[in-house]
Amino acid sequence: MSVPELIRIVSRSSPMALAQVERVRQELSVLHPGMRTEVVPVTTSGDRWMGDLAKLGGKGAFTKEVDAALLAGEADLAVHCVKDVPADRPLPAGTTFAAFLKRDDIRDALVHPGGLALDELPQGTRIGTSSVRRIAQLGASHPHLECVPMRGNANRRLEKLAAGEADALLLAVSGLERIGRTDVISEVLPVETMCPPIGAGILTLQCREDDTATIDAVSGLGDPAAFREATAERMLLHVLQGHCNSPIAGFARTGPGGDLSLRACVFTPDGKTVLNAHEWAGPLDPATLGTSVAVALLRQGARELIDNIAH
Repeated sequence: MSVPELIRIVSRSSPMALAQVERVRQELSVLHPGMRTEVVPVTTSGDRWMGDLAKLGGKGAFTKEVDAALLAGEADLAVHCVKDVPADRPLPAGTTFAAFLKRDDIRDALVHPGGLALDELPQGTRIGTSSVRRIAQLGASHPHLECVPMRGNANRRLEKLAAGEADALLLAVSGLERIGRTDVISEVLPVETMCPPIGAGILTLQCREDDTATIDAVSGLGDPAAFREATAERMLLHVLQGHCNSPIAGFARTGPGGDLSLRACVFTPDGKTVLNAHEWAGPLDPATLGTSVAVALLRQGARELIDNIAH
C-alpha cells in the first residue's frame, strides 16, 4: 500500500474542531511516520449563525462547507463529530466514512461556578443551553430550573457564563476534554440522568469515495466498537427520521463479551412525555438493532411526537 505523502484535512475553524483535527494528525503520525498533514480551515454557516439552527436547515449547517471543500478536491479528509452529521439524509454523493475513531466520554457535564451538583441547584437557576435534548430532559427531571438559549462553541459559552448570561451550563465532557477545560466541571452526569445525543463522543473521518489512497491510509485509525455503536445509533435516527429539533437521545454500548445494546429515548420538548426502548443485539447486526429499537419507539407513538415539532 502506497501512503500519500500529504493529507489535507478540512476543518471548521473553531478551537474544538481544530483540537479534533490535532488528535487525528497525531494518530496518523504514529500510524504512518513521515506522512505530512496540513489543515484547511473553513468557517461554516452554522459557526457564523447564532440563531435557531433549524432556520438554517439544521445540523447540515456545520457540515455543508466542509463537504464542499472535500468534493472540490481542496482537501482529502474531513473530521466530524458523528453527532453533527445528519442521519435523516444520506452522506453527500461521492463521499464515504473511512473510519470511526475510538469513542470518547459520552456524558454531559454540569458547569457551575459555585461547584454545585445538578440536584443542589436552587429553583430558577438559569441553565445556558440550546439543546432540545437537554432542555427536554431537564424539563422532565428538574422542572424548577430555567433553560436560557445559548449557542456558540464551548469557549464562547464559558465566556457567556462568566459574563452572567446564565448561572450554569451543560456541556459535553468530551468537548471540555478536547479543549483542556475539565477544570470547570462541577459534576459529570450519568447517562441515566442525562441521556447523550446520538453519536456522542465519536469522531468520524470522511473521504471522497474514489480516493482509495486516503481511505486506505486512514482506515487503520478505525475502532470496531465505535463503528458498530455509530452504525446502530445512526440507523435508529434514520428510521425515526429525527431532525435537529427532535428531542431524541440514545447510545449503543459494547458489553465485555462484545454484545451490543442500544438504549434510546424520544421526548416531547417540555419533557412531560418520555418514550423509552432498550434492546440487546444478540445475533442482530448493528443496523438491524438500530431499526428494531426505532420500531419499538414508533410503536409507542414516536412518529407523532417527532412530526409535531416544527423544523
